[in-house]
Amino acid sequence: MLGLVLTFISLVMTSTHILEVTAATEGQVGGGQEAIGLSRVGAGIAIGFAACGAGIGLGTVSAAAIGVIAEKPELFGRTMIYVVFVEAVAIYGLVVSLLLWMAA
Repeated sequence: MLGLVLTFISLVMTSTHILEVTAATEGQVGGGQEAIGLSRVGAGIAIGFAACGAGIGLGTVSAAAIGVIAEKPELFGRTMIYVVFVEAVAIYGLVVSLLLWMAA
């Protein structure tokens, strides 16, 4: 939890720095550079949170799947479906981050 709070604070400070640098170089706030910078920060947030969520989910689902397979090996295919669903969350986060990266 502390790591998430520190990450959020550093992202806010980074985006504030991007806005200050852009305002100093362009002489105004509202140019296109801060939109590109914040889009890139958003892409990082998207893949970061998706990867963290998928990692936590994979740890839980994989432990349960191994327990089920140890008792009933014939349920291997059914338990792998759940693992694939959790892994899809990370892939969706990657797709969203790529869309944000290319949009800027």
